[in-house]
Amino acid sequence: MSLPVFKVEPGRLAGLGPGAALTVTGPEARHAVTVRRLAPGERLELVDGAGTRATAELRAGDRDSMEVGVVAVTTEPARTPRLVLVQALAKGERDLMAVETATELGIDAVVPWQADRSIVRWKKERAAKSHEKWVHTVAAAAKQSRRAAWPEVLPLCTTRELTRLLAEPGTRALVLHEEAHEPLAGLPGVAGTPWEDTGRILLVVGPEGGIAPAELEALAAAGALPVRLGPEVLRSSTAGPAAVAVLSAALGRWAPGSR
Repeated sequence: MSLPVFKVEPGRLAGLGPGAALTVTGPEARHAVTVRRLAPGERLELVDGAGTRATAELRAGDRDSMEVGVVAVTTEPARTPRLVLVQALAKGERDLMAVETATELGIDAVVPWQADRSIVRWKKERAAKSHEKWVHTVAAAAKQSRRAAWPEVLPLCTTRELTRLLAEPGTRALVLHEEAHEPLAGLPGVAGTPWEDTGRILLVVGPEGGIAPAELEALAAAGALPVRLGPEVLRSSTAGPAAVAVLSAALGRWAPGSR
């Protein structure tokens, strides 16, 4: 059975080795001791969200504090190219559903996108609160899926800001669109060998009403390639995770022995 995972601050696991002692406090310790009711002698894993994982043994715990002894520490190298989900805001929290599932599937970063046809709007007074909700959703999904590296949630972007992201060096963008002719699974360089010259791949998913024609033109002009997943038209909550799964398999992320 998999060991339970708890997050510590970035850098807390640096330089630690077998036999080192570590004190963890706050909500994560409270969850381990009070909610999970772990007892001394039981093993758990600590992650720092940046790729470092420590297997540890609980020595003592009390409410919101626990003492652990480190058994082993490993660091997972950053994967390239990075997969970034650009998810348009959608009603009914379908955007959050997409972000949650994509996190479980291994996405490296997410970008909230205020598309022209997005019904949901992050107005000034709610923008920070809505962004924080995305951060919490990603954290919960990363912890549930036992990830050592947690996705970054970038600031909300408009279509104009998104085109600037697409123009950054080492970036390739794929826009999921039902009328595209190019199949995602058959792209040259993806089906077979990784895109070695690419630092990150942006997967752009529109809102419930689809991507507006003018937006699609702007994204294409910035270098984005419209692609389709298959004959079915997927919801905004499904398309992104489906594309992540296709690319993860094509890029060898899910090959035997990979992390």
